[in-house]
Amino acid sequence: MHIHILGICGTFMGGIAQLAVAAGHKVTGCDANVYPPMSDQLRGAGIELIEGFGVDQLQLNPDIYVIGNAISRGNPLLEEILDRGLPYVSGPQWLAEHVLQGRWVLGVAGTHGKTTTSSMLAWILEDANMAPGFLIGGVPLNFGVSARLGDTPFFVIEADEYDTAFCDKRSKFVHYHPRTVVLNNLEFDHADIFADLTAIETQFHHLVRTLPRNGLVVSNAAEASLERVLLRGCWTPVERFNDATGYRTTGDDASGELILLGPQGEIGRTAWALTGDHNRANACAALLAARHVGVPFDKGLEALSRFVNVKRRMEVRGEVRGVTVYDDFAHHPTAIATTVAGLRRKIGKARILAVLEPRSNTMKLGTMKSQLPDSLRETDLAFCYAANLGWDAREALAPMGDKATVEDDLDRLVQRIVAEAKSGDHILVMSNGGFGGIHGKLLAALAQ
Repeated sequence: MHIHILGICGTFMGGIAQLAVAAGHKVTGCDANVYPPMSDQLRGAGIELIEGFGVDQLQLNPDIYVIGNAISRGNPLLEEILDRGLPYVSGPQWLAEHVLQGRWVLGVAGTHGKTTTSSMLAWILEDANMAPGFLIGGVPLNFGVSARLGDTPFFVIEADEYDTAFCDKRSKFVHYHPRTVVLNNLEFDHADIFADLTAIETQFHHLVRTLPRNGLVVSNAAEASLERVLLRGCWTPVERFNDATGYRTTGDDASGELILLGPQGEIGRTAWALTGDHNRANACAALLAARHVGVPFDKGLEALSRFVNVKRRMEVRGEVRGVTVYDDFAHHPTAIATTVAGLRRKIGKARILAVLEPRSNTMKLGTMKSQLPDSLRETDLAFCYAANLGWDAREALAPMGDKATVEDDLDRLVQRIVAEAKSGDHILVMSNGGFGGIHGKLLAALAQ
């Protein structure tokens, strides 16, 4: 089959492209911005990439067009596909029909922690010689790639609640039909497509309704929103974590240890390189999901001692003159607060200089701007890049007083950060995009 993918350079659609090639299909694709690193990965897989959405691409005459969810009505190539009545399908539907069909799918859903938990779960199965396939919205450093077809029944997928495509406004995860599902957490996000938290809970319940009786729901008991979802109706066994009477994890960031607790007390412990309560909760969820496919807790814990985390999750980009620069994907206020808290526990009283780009659709709308000062409360200084925002970042961060700096020019922002930085500081850059290469700019400016 020859498939032509519109919007191929996104992490999800790029992953589908690589899976399709591995499955023996011919793949071509196009996007508005064909650039590294995804463009390099795709070309390395032998995929022809085309810049833009010109209608001349119809001459490729593929068997089907796969439409990414970044493609909207008005796109010239999409409009011509519709006018001519050519066959098309969404990315999640193509994946479900051509990759996931007949496999034991392990889906990881939730507002936060999907990528990390999916990566942990895939690594636990890999370490147990179960060789899973996977599609993850980041690059797990244990694997070095975001997608792998695999040749065993098991497939781990990051189950995103974002909508499927222009033609299908259900959440992506509804298509995957997992047998094992992790519900990590649930709060309001994606204000560009969901009116409120209740609307997202409805989508999560659509997922729950598709689960088989011989499946398993691994759910965070600390989340009232998830309990509301399950109360709407659940026909699948549920195991809860973060429950005082059930499964939970503890440990100390400084000692580098992860301890798994169960209803009867301690189950086991292992060496642990990650920080923060959120990552311990992610680990607990991954261990429970892995046990469902046959990996005992002791083997899962042993595997986690060798888990390296995901690219862009508290990733150290460099250290210059005693100043450490981190890159992190956090962009929702809850994720920002959690990330900052994890770094604080790791470094103690050293200074944290937080650098934020409110780039996600939700943050650009300003829906959660009032939560930003509190999410940054454990930082010593905060710097915000405010270009292209539809709201006043200076006003939103005013409660932080002189601890907050807002700039509309990236180079000027870099100058102000470097002017404040001193040996022993930790610069934590948070964005769900490339942030104009600010990490390299900071390291170069610090070196000077």
